[in-house]
Amino acid sequence: MTLTELRYIVAVAQERNFGRAAQKCFVSQPALSVAIQKLEEELGASLFERGKTEITVTAVGARIVEQAQKVLEETARIREIAQAGRNPLAGTLKLGVIYTVAPYLLPDLIPALHVLAPQMSLDIEENLTENLETELKSGRIDTAILALPFAPPGVVTEYLYEEPFQVVVPAGHRWAKRRSIAPGELSTEHTILLNVGNCFRAQVLDACPELNRSDTHVSRTNSLETVRNMVASGLGISVLPRDALIPKYHSRLVVPVPFTKPVPSRRIAIAYRKSFPRPAAIAAIREAVAVTRKGRETSSA
Repeated sequence: MTLTELRYIVAVAQERNFGRAAQKCFVSQPALSVAIQKLEEELGASLFERGKTEITVTAVGARIVEQAQKVLEETARIREIAQAGRNPLAGTLKLGVIYTVAPYLLPDLIPALHVLAPQMSLDIEENLTENLETELKSGRIDTAILALPFAPPGVVTEYLYEEPFQVVVPAGHRWAKRRSIAPGELSTEHTILLNVGNCFRAQVLDACPELNRSDTHVSRTNSLETVRNMVASGLGISVLPRDALIPKYHSRLVVPVPFTKPVPSRRIAIAYRKSFPRPAAIAAIREAVAVTRKGRETSSA
């Protein structure tokens, strides 16, 4: 039994296809198939049911794949510990970021981090919070930037900054010249929200609970940029976080209007495993975020 064989069975379990798994592992499909067959013979157990169109993991295979994933994660940790002993700010840091933060934070964060830690490159994963949690726990990413609340066991969460929300309306809309809008008013308009499963959607609904009513006219989409474009086209109104409304993302077709106080907001944090061996790398991310926030506050002053 080798680590390579364990990587192969994990890849097949994830892809449910020998061809895609082989591509993921950068080997030929026959080589991967032979290696897995050899492992099955060694273990005396079938790990996969091979159908014409799909591969299914057997009951015992699922348990073995789960254990193989743990072995691979611990092996990766050995490399991380060795690298951290040499220089915690060198090498790759696998960073996950939620979809509604990544486009507006990363363009400024990456150059700021390069100044602070020029030998540390980023391997970035954009995803939903629930998926980033899984990847963080499994070791597929080292750390994640996401919105609170977030407190899974074995994970440290540190607050980074607060981001207020604003209503956005089409230019020419009757609210475009309003000084502020109360959360309860949004239910009287056609409102555009993100799809179910996105934490920003949940936060907007928490701030504007009347949007949960069955008679409210709501459209759904996948990204904040699509939300912005739909508002610009006159389809309806929406809510965006502050960072999506800084000057570089400004559209003359969309008018931001503040909420009445208390202004709804979200708290952005960085999360990492308690056992992660490179605290200096996490500190560098925090400092780079702080530099980014300070620069934006200065430019908006």
